[in-house]
Amino acid sequence: MNKGTLKRIAGLVLDFRFSFALSLICAFIYTLSSLIIPYFTGRAIDAVIGKGRVDFHSLFTMIAFILLFALLTFISSYLMARLNNRISYGVSRKLRDQAFSKISRLPLSYLDSHQSGDTLARIISDIDNLSDGLILGFSQLFTGIMTILGTLMLLFSLNYILALVVLLVTPLSFFVASFISSRTKRMYRVMAEDRARQTECIDEMVRMDDEVRIYHARDNAEAVFDRINEAYASSSFKATFFSSITNPATRFVNSIVYALVTLTGALLACSGRITVGLMSSALSYANQYTKPFNEITGVIAEFQNAIVSASRVFALIDEKEEDKENESELLEAEGNVEFKDVSFSYNKEQKLIEHFNFKARKGEHVAIVGPTGAGKTTLINLLMRFYDADSGMLTLDGRDMKSIERRSVRKHFGMVLQDTYIRNASVRDNILMGRKFPDEAVRRAAELSHADGFIERLEQGYDTILSDESSSLSQGERQLLSIARIMLDLPPMLILDEATSSIDTRTEILIQQSFSSLMEGRTTFSVAHRLSTVENADTIIVLKDGHVIEMGNHKELLAEKGFYYELYQSQFA
Repeated sequence: MNKGTLKRIAGLVLDFRFSFALSLICAFIYTLSSLIIPYFTGRAIDAVIGKGRVDFHSLFTMIAFILLFALLTFISSYLMARLNNRISYGVSRKLRDQAFSKISRLPLSYLDSHQSGDTLARIISDIDNLSDGLILGFSQLFTGIMTILGTLMLLFSLNYILALVVLLVTPLSFFVASFISSRTKRMYRVMAEDRARQTECIDEMVRMDDEVRIYHARDNAEAVFDRINEAYASSSFKATFFSSITNPATRFVNSIVYALVTLTGALLACSGRITVGLMSSALSYANQYTKPFNEITGVIAEFQNAIVSASRVFALIDEKEEDKENESELLEAEGNVEFKDVSFSYNKEQKLIEHFNFKARKGEHVAIVGPTGAGKTTLINLLMRFYDADSGMLTLDGRDMKSIERRSVRKHFGMVLQDTYIRNASVRDNILMGRKFPDEAVRRAAELSHADGFIERLEQGYDTILSDESSSLSQGERQLLSIARIMLDLPPMLILDEATSSIDTRTEILIQQSFSSLMEGRTTFSVAHRLSTVENADTIIVLKDGHVIEMGNHKELLAEKGFYYELYQSQFA
């Protein structure tokens, strides 16, 4: 078992030390009360044993004590369950906060290289498993250990021979628990990995439902899911099997203990060395002694699953964050950007951008064109510090971007992407994106982006609830909302990555006019496939295979009759 994981779980639990202490007190009261009841039950039996020798005073006294401690058992058990739930769900809430917060601080390279379904499974399913394991652990582990110790002490106080009989069978219980738990942990780890793959598969198929239907890929999708589901079913069966044999195995040990105590107690009672009531108490304690082993071994299986799940969550939380050393905030930016001998590649064995040099001055419009895979989006990723250059230097107003906080860099860029994202929120909140602006500013941004027309036609206007999966908006309308976001708070630099690709020609002309006025005095980088949208750019960078092969304005590049000329002719011939 991973001691580091256990230590971290203990650290999280200690954040609720007051509830934890109360839970221990309740566990102690519960165990003590449940152990005392058999003692008074035996005394009550002895009070009525024998014809004509019923001691009613002792009998009623014992019954009163039994009722009192039964009430204490009920109250302490209820409070212990409430406290354990508070601890368990508090730990879950704290872990989810940490994991969710961690995602925003992870480098984009991590999110690009890890399946989203696996990340979702860690935050949702794995933390749920940890929560379930903690609830069982708190409610049964502590009481089980105290019950074992308490029953042994009481058995020795009643009769040391009966106590020794119980004690001698204890190693068998430990062996059964150890044998099962060692195999259960391995099975649950495989099951957790298969569950993550299943979550990823379901998430992918739901998001790509349109493509699955269009390409008649339902049978293939079902076949892929069947394979993953079959693997998950197999690993779940094995894990469940080993955890389920815990109960019958420990019950078998319990039966052996009970039979031995019954036989020994009967012989002692026949010889007059113990009373019938004492024997009755001893049998109850023998049963109570073995019961915790049954419960604890049952908890072990669930706890093993919780440990495996916790280790996956901690692995996410421990992932290396974006480096923030020697970074400082940039309060204001003019918009002067320069690439100095910049080289970068996602895969170090496959070169992409090499020795790139370029300078954009404040207020210039720089267009980036080229075929698919040329490196256009990569330049944008470098500008936004989604990735840092492998070598060379990228500067903003003369400062190395690596010395500026990523959050500060991105605050000075306004970005409109080809792929739009819609929050599960109102139209107003989708434009605000967490920022604080009055309704008048929101409406003005919608007017500038020409999104106000379709918004007013929605049933509840700006209060209409949208979602990323919603089919109520066309792709063009979604992109207009994305443009409205940038219109709301214009920074000194703009990035337009095919910003009007999904918009009709008439609306595109109107938005281009709005963009023209907005670009004045702002450094703008636009990625374009339709060359008609960049004819007025101050500089056009033509990329191919990660290298700048041409650079100039529209007229100059056409006059050269090079690669840009061929691209332009292919679109307008």
